[in-house]
Amino acid sequence: MTAFPTLHTQRLYLRELVASDAPAVFAIHSDADSMRWFGADPMTDLAQAQALIETFAHWRTQPNPGTRWGIEFEGELVGSCGLFKWNRGWNSCALACELAPGARGKGLMGEALRGMLDWGIECMQLHRVEALVHPQNSASLRLLERLGFNVEGTLRQAGFWNGQRQDLHILGFLVN
Repeated sequence: MTAFPTLHTQRLYLRELVASDAPAVFAIHSDADSMRWFGADPMTDLAQAQALIETFAHWRTQPNPGTRWGIEFEGELVGSCGLFKWNRGWNSCALACELAPGARGKGLMGEALRGMLDWGIECMQLHRVEALVHPQNSASLRLLERLGFNVEGTLRQAGFWNGQRQDLHILGFLVN
């Protein structure tokens, strides 16, 4: 992968996450309510947010690379979304995302994911995108279904966070 691909939608700027984003990333990832569906325990210090940003940057150097965008709305980082585990031979990858509580309910994540998927289809020649979602995360399930994802099954006890094994629905999006 070459230079970081910045994307623009009607209201959003999707850009590389940088070290100065750590406080905003920490605010999202330290909120227990926000993280109950994310697949990780809530962060407890700013250093964890800094490490996560470094992890996202490192994704682009992996054999099956990924890209994680910061979602900027009205000049403020309100979340992130990404495509990762890119299998070039299969033209497939996975996606993940999160949004700050104050930014929810405005259609921002749907707008960000549409822009990201369009880029993935064009630039990565994607045919399939997968998402893992907790069965009780109805907002994410509805959003992904509106974008054309279909629930394909349940991966029993595939996740572990908050001290518990978690079932996850696998959703698939196919490019026709």
